[in-house]
Amino acid sequence: MNVRKTAVASILSMGILGSFFTTETFAYEPSDQVQTVAHRGASGYAPENTMAAFQKGVDMKADYIEIDVQQTKDGELVVIHDVTLDRTTDGTGYIKDHTLEQIRQLDAGSYFGEEFAGEKVPTFEEVLDEFRGKTGILIELKATYYYPGIEEKVASALKERNMHLPAHEKIIIQSFEFDSMQRMDKLLPEVPVGVLTSRATDLSEAKLSEFSTYAEYVNPSRLLVNSSVVDEVHERNMGIMAWTVRNEQEVQPLLDAGVDGIITDYPDYAPLHKAE
Repeated sequence: MNVRKTAVASILSMGILGSFFTTETFAYEPSDQVQTVAHRGASGYAPENTMAAFQKGVDMKADYIEIDVQQTKDGELVVIHDVTLDRTTDGTGYIKDHTLEQIRQLDAGSYFGEEFAGEKVPTFEEVLDEFRGKTGILIELKATYYYPGIEEKVASALKERNMHLPAHEKIIIQSFEFDSMQRMDKLLPEVPVGVLTSRATDLSEAKLSEFSTYAEYVNPSRLLVNSSVVDEVHERNMGIMAWTVRNEQEVQPLLDAGVDGIITDYPDYAPLHKAE
């Protein structure tokens, strides 16, 4: 693992990965602090991946907001979860087949509630500019096979704002596409990356050891998380954030397992500290 990058990640995560080490080895130091991540913003209370949801996450004191990044037909970065517009907007079809101007004309709030009518699909840069310094940002790159070169564009946007430097913002980049995260590791060596998975096979000792060569986090479905998995991740000097909590009863088993972060639609469900 890149020792310098891992040490930087420990600073950015405010305790998840322990203290800063300047020696040639890095040791994971568990913390009682559990990071709360507002999934697609506080999406239990506002339409997901909108400025309203992100602001709600900030208002609810989440340590991070989680955002999903995709790319338009004309090469602009937008924040939306699905590869199509149908579920969360009044549009239809693939993101990649629409220009930014077309997407910005859509209503991304009415499906959730009339009070959110007129909410727009935000751009990646818009989210960075509005929330930098207010909260951490967990950036998920979606369906990167549709968007060749998206990693370079994300890296460029962060560099333009000096958000790739450890002295500034809390930034983590994650994806289900492992090759994409290996690319991000090379593009932004000082920014921690995470691998997302819903497959138990990705939590084998061999796979975790492979991930540890380029990633600082392994972020699995909460259904795969237990204390043994957490211990295996920690032994490889990585943190672990579990997704997605949508019920208060789902929190305690994750705390008991010793996770470092809880990704949730309801930031008020996740306490700040692990169980005694």
